[in-house]
Amino acid sequence: MAEVRLEVRDLSRRFGGLKAVDGLQIKVHADEIVGLLGPNGSGKTTAINLISGVLKADSGTVTLEGTDLSGAPSYKIARDGIGRTFQLVRLFESLSTRENVIAGMAFRDKRLFGNEAHELAEHLLERVGLPGRGDTPASDLTYMDQKKVELARALAGNPRVLLLDEWLAGLNPTELREAIVLVGSLKEDDISILMVEHVLEAVRSLCDHCVVMNAGAPISYGTPSEVLNDPEVIRAYLGDDDA
Repeated sequence: MAEVRLEVRDLSRRFGGLKAVDGLQIKVHADEIVGLLGPNGSGKTTAINLISGVLKADSGTVTLEGTDLSGAPSYKIARDGIGRTFQLVRLFESLSTRENVIAGMAFRDKRLFGNEAHELAEHLLERVGLPGRGDTPASDLTYMDQKKVELARALAGNPRVLLLDEWLAGLNPTELREAIVLVGSLKEDDISILMVEHVLEAVRSLCDHCVVMNAGAPISYGTPSEVLNDPEVIRAYLGDDDA
């Protein structure tokens, strides 16, 4: 089996009396896509925020290729090799697409400047399907193209693990098919992915295995087929009457 690239052990976070994340365990191996699933409010985005350093965990550890990143600030976690996207696309609308991608290079372990940064940005825009669009203002992009720029910006940080928080949400069927192919192709770049996702077509197409959360706690582990047919998972999504 491939090396464990990202490992989350017993990760927990409370907000007052609410257990937002409770004892989460995740392993993401090299060149693997893992789905983080669960109904709304189950703690998935909080888990992504804990792994990426946006929030501090109350307990538990996050390790990247054996290096403990628990409690590290988000900029250090990004520099060490964990990149991410957000539920809502967050671009610098006053900048060009190229400048948005270059902004992501601030979090590389080795900073790039000038022509080198320009050339990498153009390469990454081509990589996500936006060749020749570097001068386009970010504010002029379609929703799908904004998502592509956000992905290119995340890739500009040279991540070994990429956290995708509902990156496929809001796409029409044609865009979704294109996006699934694009995400799947990132394996070719030696990037492992942990993705929060509700689009079951994408989960079945992309994920090697899944972790399902409910009320902050993990309730099921397995392949997409195994977890989506787990009675406890069905109960979490639909309620007792439909399980």
